[in-house]
Amino acid sequence: MLTPRSSLTRRVVAALDASPARIPVLVGGCGTGKTALTQLLRDRIGRGATEYVDVERTATTPERFFRAVAGASPFPVTSECPAGARPAFDAALAFLTRARTAAGEPAAFILDEFLELRTFESFPGLRRVLYDLVDGLAASGNRFVLTSRYTARTARLLRDRTARFEVIPMPPLSVEDTLDMLGPTPAASGTDAHDADFLARTVQALADGRPLYVRALADELAAARDHGGPEAGDPISALASVLAPDGRLAKLCAFSYELRLHRARGYGALKAILEILAEEEGLTLTEISLRLQRTPGSTKDYLSWLEDVDLVSARQKRYTFADPLLRVWVRLHCRPSPPTEDDLAREVHRYALPRLPEHTAAKPDKPQQPTEPAYAMAGPSGIIEID
Repeated sequence: MLTPRSSLTRRVVAALDASPARIPVLVGGCGTGKTALTQLLRDRIGRGATEYVDVERTATTPERFFRAVAGASPFPVTSECPAGARPAFDAALAFLTRARTAAGEPAAFILDEFLELRTFESFPGLRRVLYDLVDGLAASGNRFVLTSRYTARTARLLRDRTARFEVIPMPPLSVEDTLDMLGPTPAASGTDAHDADFLARTVQALADGRPLYVRALADELAAARDHGGPEAGDPISALASVLAPDGRLAKLCAFSYELRLHRARGYGALKAILEILAEEEGLTLTEISLRLQRTPGSTKDYLSWLEDVDLVSARQKRYTFADPLLRVWVRLHCRPSPPTEDDLAREVHRYALPRLPEHTAAKPDKPQQPTEPAYAMAGPSGIIEID
């Protein structure tokens, strides 16, 4: 069966193999599988013909960025790093756009979190560094794959650029993908495959289809099975466990929350709006401004900054969290004291119950078709629509 993930891989490879090659730009939040996919792409293209660059870890100064990219490259480097921020960036861009393999073929580069190059905007002569980058890549004969966790910023940057860029949102995991990540379960290894399918659909819905969240729940379920007990195999109990103060999912949400807020403006006011939306979603600008006790004009600015880093979505002029589990995390952890076990149980059940798939008996004469998760009808899908 061709799952959304395998279909995505084929789409990216087809873009790279087109003539002229298109530049796929993978966009999706933390934990949506962008980096894992790029590692697979590097192996598929060939490590001798591809260089993977973690821009987020190497975009310090233009000089050090050039040395990092050139020093780890499988491609021949013919120039030294020049002195000065602008000359060093130009040298790095020239290397990316002109490098060739040892056989003289066009090189391929994977730039993971490419928008982090905006770090260079504070250096002289680099105020338009991202525009210089995408213009240079578009004019190159080399092949590129870009990724970013910031969907709105990526769309705005590429809106008026060449059609060579192909923005591709990361799809959620399918039920089949989730079942694979869950691994062998008592249900899957026994005779009742329908129970295994129901478990996979439940985990997929609770995790919002995000690979990192699915992995956290899958590992927690596996640990519960190994230790036995009444909670073994219960995905809602597993969700409560990983959302506890020292839980794995709580730490992942804390990372995403702080990372995006620090990339935005208006840190304190933005946190206040997120707390307001954690209490009640689907509010209008006017309703949020009244709760925030700020003018509609300033509140609209704050909301646009939250949209800019994909923390909130707007649909029909009503605002919601882009990541529903992050909303649960805010309700639990953005408070004066850590949540109690009762708090965890209450919030997790409040989140999970509307999202649980229907557990109906499988019909022997007709293959069981995955049902649409309940959460698909509960609110926006996370696609940014700026009014």
